[in-house]
Amino acid sequence: MPLIRTIQIDPETRLGLWKISEQEAFFEEKITISRAIHHPHKRLQHYAGRLLLITLFPDFPLEEVVVADTRKPLLQCGSFHFSISHCGDYAAAIVSRRAAVGIDIEGVQPKIGRVSGKFLSPEEQAFIDPVNTLKHQTICWSAKEAMFKWYGLGSVDFRENMRLQPFPFMPAGFITANFVKPDTNTQLYLQYILEDDLCLAWTHPAAESQTNS
Repeated sequence: MPLIRTIQIDPETRLGLWKISEQEAFFEEKITISRAIHHPHKRLQHYAGRLLLITLFPDFPLEEVVVADTRKPLLQCGSFHFSISHCGDYAAAIVSRRAAVGIDIEGVQPKIGRVSGKFLSPEEQAFIDPVNTLKHQTICWSAKEAMFKWYGLGSVDFRENMRLQPFPFMPAGFITANFVKPDTNTQLYLQYILEDDLCLAWTHPAAESQTNS
């Protein structure tokens, strides 16, 4: 079955993970996507992401999704908040009726280690597990990507605006973080799962608190 994981976070927030094994014809019977997407695999990723939205909430108004200037897909009516991520043959989505959400799916790849100095501050680099360095760095990257999508307005410095509190390397766990910009100072709580060198990280409405405006 392509839907390999769902998580009921609360009565109004759900998360899903899809492994893409279908051809386009399977999705075309159910949904449509932008004709501007030409690459075959990217089309499959977008199909799977959109299908996840109505799989998690059958009343999700898929036809009302628009793409903002920041390239973030959203619903202008505001009836749902959602975030979608793709990686290889996987698509992930989180949907909430209540408030902003963010999700990211990421493979453990050497390039993350090579650019870690660009998204991890010295304080964050100090708590990285020396035995599981790349996996720990990948979790941090995925968490910050989820935070970036939660914010949704672009123009974010991953080192300066997103600050992860120290957490030990584990295959699954929780992260406390602060998102700090002139327009917001919000403490976020994230969850993540690392399986088969694939990291899924997310944040949701029940996991945030406004500390300063």
